[in-house]
Amino acid sequence: MPACEISTYKDEYKNDFARLNFAWIEQYFVVEEADRKYLLHPHENIIEPGGEIFFGMENEQVLGTCALLKIDEATYELVKMAVSPDAQGKGLANHLMQAAIAWARGKNAKKIFLASNTVLAPAIKLYEKFGFQSTPLALHNNSEYQRVNIVMELILD
Repeated sequence: MPACEISTYKDEYKNDFARLNFAWIEQYFVVEEADRKYLLHPHENIIEPGGEIFFGMENEQVLGTCALLKIDEATYELVKMAVSPDAQGKGLANHLMQAAIAWARGKNAKKIFLASNTVLAPAIKLYEKFGFQSTPLALHNNSEYQRVNIVMELILD
């Protein structure tokens, strides 16, 4: 990825956040109510409660995104990671993960977790590359999504 820039949330990127995420969800799964809640109202449901949304950009075009949802003072959930098909495999997701983890560390978070599905093998490999480890689903049985079959967490030092 030549000139990748990471930006945090701005209202002007709201539609890109929704567009990129609806695309992958519709490709692999069914859009659920929780998807609509976060994707259509990101400021109210992610930013205001203390989370952040990150955007990977090239030439002022949004090519990828992910968000950290604040669970409590020590815990964030990584949600809504998406990279445009044209930009996949070029390292953008790595930049997004680095930015999200650094941001959480800056907030003195102790843990980041995520809920996903093993059909998304490249995403699972990315999470493992950054130190996320699978945890028992039973410990996180409050997922808002039917599609979840794996939960992973990263303990921050």
